[in-house]
Amino acid sequence: MKNICFYFQVHQPFRLRSYRFFDIGESHNYYDDVQNRWLCRRIADKCYLPMNALLLELIEKHQGRFKIAFSITGTALEQFMEYTPEVVESFKALVKTGCVELLGETYMHSLAALKSEEEFATQVKMHTKLMQDIFGVTPKVFRNTELIYSDDIGRMVRRLGFKAQCIEGAKQMLAWRSPNYIYEHRDHNGLKLLCKNFQLSDDIAFRFSQHSWAEFPLTTEKYVYWLNAIDNPECINLFMDYETFGEHQWKETGIFEFMRYLPERVFSDSDFGFETPSFLADNLSPKDVLSTIAPVSWADEERDISAWLGNDIQNDAFNQIYDLEEKVKNTKNEDLLNIWRHLQTSDNFYYMCTKWFSDGDVHKYFNHYSSPYEAYTNYMNILSDFRLSLK
Repeated sequence: MKNICFYFQVHQPFRLRSYRFFDIGESHNYYDDVQNRWLCRRIADKCYLPMNALLLELIEKHQGRFKIAFSITGTALEQFMEYTPEVVESFKALVKTGCVELLGETYMHSLAALKSEEEFATQVKMHTKLMQDIFGVTPKVFRNTELIYSDDIGRMVRRLGFKAQCIEGAKQMLAWRSPNYIYEHRDHNGLKLLCKNFQLSDDIAFRFSQHSWAEFPLTTEKYVYWLNAIDNPECINLFMDYETFGEHQWKETGIFEFMRYLPERVFSDSDFGFETPSFLADNLSPKDVLSTIAPVSWADEERDISAWLGNDIQNDAFNQIYDLEEKVKNTKNEDLLNIWRHLQTSDNFYYMCTKWFSDGDVHKYFNHYSSPYEAYTNYMNILSDFRLSLK
């Protein structure tokens, strides 16, 4: 069996408004509602709606042979339901085809797995309930925030009942192994691991419109030729942000046309088919175990967590928000719990990154702060006011 597994990450954070020192104790409104509404509408028009329509067309054209998976965060769905409800309906139409799998996530797209197993489990269960309420499905495969994975995280994911997890094919973890097979947790606990082929994923997600790239322009013929050149693969896992289509790579680059004709080229010129993560987990045998004590992620050449927790200001903000866990939960106040959880969204710490990374331009596109230090100061001002609310 030779399989292509497309998985798309759909996420929109609640962006924080400019919150000054003098707002502390005076205003408890933390979100930039105007910016959130505008961006949600813009990305819906450029990406979600046209791409969902295209995928539905491809599923129908190829009579169910074309299959994909999504991981949609709770924060994204909250905004879709408020600002662009037609986006939710378009995702429902895709799920109803039976060719689209929905993966488990942390509801708030948080880094809770690195700090609090209790909070991590709560957010995963919140997300599962949301998938059941909106789409009528229960996720069986998990995708952690930013593809962050370690042995300990894998144990937590398995305890929550998931049969597989999508992870980054980080070289420090794979070593000599290929990402083009399925693996399992080092404990042989039943958790199967699907590794992202970051070379082929990033060719689409980041390099597609890069004129300085030696392989520009990328065509379906060229891409399928690369697939055919891979030595005896079982699964090519192509994991990427959904905003690749129409937002990161604009319509004018030809990205939609590339996707429109890719399945047809795969079916006509290769032995590959398209399958979902659950199908791979159920039908492929693990080649080996994978183990990593230090967490790995999709970000940077290092594929570690330093994009979110790589400097003192990031770690200070991260530790301070989780230091409030017991106090917030003891209040049993749902409004305070909701605010605290939204403040955990990983983007808030990503904005504080002070190092340069290869994929930085794409994410800087949505960074509304002029510097990492402005992001930190703004976040800590909000945290100071939130502490007053707790008191």
